[in-house]
Amino acid sequence: MRRPSVTAVVLVLAIVGTAAQPQRAARADIAEAATAKRFAAIRNEPLALLAFLREMPKGGDLHSHLSGAIYAESYLRWAADDKLCLIVATMTIALGTCDPSAGRPPVSALFQNAALYNQAVDALSMRNWNPALNGHDHFFGAFSKFVLATLTRTAEMLAEITSRAAAEHVSYLELMMSPSVETVSQFASRVGPIAGPSPDLAGARGQLLAAGFADAVKKAAAARLDVVEARHRELLHCGTPQADAGCKVTVRYIAQVTRGSAPEQVFTQMLSGFELASGAEPRVVSLNLLQPEDDPNAVQNFPLQMSMLDYLHQQYPRVPITLHAGELAEGLVPPEVLRFHIRDSVRIGHANRIGHGVDVFSEDDPFGLLKEMAAKKVLVEIALSSNDQILGVKGKRHPLRMFLEHGVPVALVTDDMGVARSSHTQEFVKAAEEHDLDYPTLKRMVRNSIDYGFADAATKTRLKADLEAALTAFERRQSARVPKS
Repeated sequence: MRRPSVTAVVLVLAIVGTAAQPQRAARADIAEAATAKRFAAIRNEPLALLAFLREMPKGGDLHSHLSGAIYAESYLRWAADDKLCLIVATMTIALGTCDPSAGRPPVSALFQNAALYNQAVDALSMRNWNPALNGHDHFFGAFSKFVLATLTRTAEMLAEITSRAAAEHVSYLELMMSPSVETVSQFASRVGPIAGPSPDLAGARGQLLAAGFADAVKKAAAARLDVVEARHRELLHCGTPQADAGCKVTVRYIAQVTRGSAPEQVFTQMLSGFELASGAEPRVVSLNLLQPEDDPNAVQNFPLQMSMLDYLHQQYPRVPITLHAGELAEGLVPPEVLRFHIRDSVRIGHANRIGHGVDVFSEDDPFGLLKEMAAKKVLVEIALSSNDQILGVKGKRHPLRMFLEHGVPVALVTDDMGVARSSHTQEFVKAAEEHDLDYPTLKRMVRNSIDYGFADAATKTRLKADLEAALTAFERRQSARVPKS
């Protein structure tokens, strides 16, 4: 009897494989439906809901400030190791000579004084925050209190963030940081005044590039990230049998622009972000404006900053942009300030993604804006905890469901989980409990967090494949827990 030809064997295997595909798809659909049924059954059971959402694969966190993601306990521990002091009157970590009799004990002393330690944790975060007080000022004020503890601890911060992300089934992070801040500041001092209705932005860019700006920021960013990531791998024992799961989390960076700074500083920081994200430093994928949107300089210079982004977008059209916009509420600023920030960030600032978008219904023609954002596929990064604590906006007053109903893509983000005392899981819990979202909606938001990420195509393909495999395994486990009817 003759053996079957290789071609015949391959053909048979292909037919069998093709026939099996609908069966696998059917099983996946059944598991998804069973998971959705289980989620609906436990929606009003807080502990079961927490366990479900903690285990659920969450894709990426697209909006996370590096320094704000760290818990106060870590800052106090590092400050103690670095022999820093605490100014008790303001609960601020400080340099200099420590003197307990003058209200400047060493931070290390807090570990033998539980009352003072707890006061410091509360001051450096929103823990035990009284909602009747000013959450906005307490939240943003925390950063100046712990900033000195961050200066030499970037690698430790990255290790904490990635390890926690892996534990909560997050596979991708876009972290906001300043990869070449010292170099950018040095060059900004060389730029002439940028002001007036028609500033010479081309001249300012030309002046900086002629002075070697592009090469300088590239070298500075690469050097810093190389050192930080090498130390990060060392801290997590990556490549060893004791490797922390955080080693597998993919990290990309978003260059920060301090919107409250002088226009010359803002433009130079923007140019740095565009240069790095255009391919000079592949780990830097975008830029964003940070600091409170209601800062008086940020409000006054908002149109100028949008014109800067418009100009630089024309020079670097392939660089994606994400912008804080609409992190405002009625009463925080005059009504006219609420009418255009999101729209101008999309139309003039060319934002591919918007962070927060809380005041969208205070904008002119909000429904037209929602339609435009849906058509342009501008994703909104939804930060429920910080919107509640900073702006006092939550539940039905938050526009999350309106974004969903009008087809605007959204993804859940943590913003500043350390300051907010939140977590990746907690943001999903708030979405389920406060906005009554079902499992298919949460799953779509998880997929959005990878689809709308700014990683390169090959990395995104890998992340999407890994996410789908993780979701399939998760749904199989959940479907097995559904009681037989």
